[in-house]
Amino acid sequence: MEVCHLKRHICALFTLMILISMVSPSAMAKEKIEKPGEKQTSELAHEAKSAILMERDTGKVLYNKNSDEKLAPASMTKIMTMLLIMEAMDQGKLKMTDKVRTSDHAASMGGSQIFLEPGEEMTVKDMLKGIAIASGNDASVAMAEHIAGSEEQFVEQMNKKAKELGLTSTVFQNPTGLPEKDHYSTAHDMAKMAKELLKYEEITKFTGVYEDYLRQNTDKKFWLVNTNRLIKFYPGVDGVKTGFTGEAKYCLTASAKKGNMRVIAVVFGASTPKDRNAQVVKMLDYAFSQYTTHPLYKRGQDVAEIKVSKGKKKKIQLVTSEPISLLTKKGENVDQIKKEIKLTQDVTAPFSKGTKLGTIILKKDGKVLHESPVEAKEDMEKAGVWTFFKRAMAEFVKWK
Repeated sequence: MEVCHLKRHICALFTLMILISMVSPSAMAKEKIEKPGEKQTSELAHEAKSAILMERDTGKVLYNKNSDEKLAPASMTKIMTMLLIMEAMDQGKLKMTDKVRTSDHAASMGGSQIFLEPGEEMTVKDMLKGIAIASGNDASVAMAEHIAGSEEQFVEQMNKKAKELGLTSTVFQNPTGLPEKDHYSTAHDMAKMAKELLKYEEITKFTGVYEDYLRQNTDKKFWLVNTNRLIKFYPGVDGVKTGFTGEAKYCLTASAKKGNMRVIAVVFGASTPKDRNAQVVKMLDYAFSQYTTHPLYKRGQDVAEIKVSKGKKKKIQLVTSEPISLLTKKGENVDQIKKEIKLTQDVTAPFSKGTKLGTIILKKDGKVLHESPVEAKEDMEKAGVWTFFKRAMAEFVKWK
């Protein structure tokens, strides 16, 4: 009898184990998928070494995978190169119509190129086309030399800008992304770089172009085709930069805009271009299906005025340094948002356009949601002796 009871217990236990193995996985999976308001993101970039998804205006990270791992960025390096070009134009140091001469060194660059010849001249506009669309290494070095005097000095500017942006895991050795020791970045840093670049809205007129030509109306007409195929096949994609080397594999920092919302998706180290693009598409689809951006300020919008000591003018207008928005899950609202502007104390001339002189702070229920710099709208020169004299006389007359 005891043997029979033992056999029945063993059979019952065995049956229970079979049922558990059949039922539990599906039940667990169902429970994971059906959590209210939650979309599973663990598989958005499963084929990449690292990845990140960021909303541009707020910098809010919506998804990441190993996003702080230092990796070779390949031609995504050119995001910083383009950023310094756009910054130079914004500061009045460079114009789209300026002619840029190609040195022997720039013309010798291998890899992706627009086949510049030594001594050849192109406008900044055409060089930027060559960098943004065709990933031209020769155009990148030609622009670096034009802006900084040499490639080495331009790389110093790249690394200085990286520090200014708080990119603690990025070091550049060249403006192209060609393989070089100790040249690295991370998905998170790349997203921040793209965020800064996209402040200059005109850049998407280059990064968002699928095909164009250089040397129009010559016998050396050159066809440019963007290596970022998502520009053609995913509505709203308008940048920013692909990358590939044997070490880095297939990389992409992509940007897309739908309605008021712009997002940045970065993938490092995908096995094939198809895998890279598929994972970026998953991230973009996730962002646009789950979130909404609420614009509050445009870049360059007047927000405050501040007194200036020893300046040619007594006050200067402050403007936003970037678009400012709030990000919410779809269906949420942005009621009861408080806006504060904290101004720098004791501002003394001289200083240049773009100098940070305060911060816009957005709060809800006492909690800080977002902070963004406000900056000088124009250059402020130091007042001369004659200006000080006139002011003194005006004060004297007023006193009398």
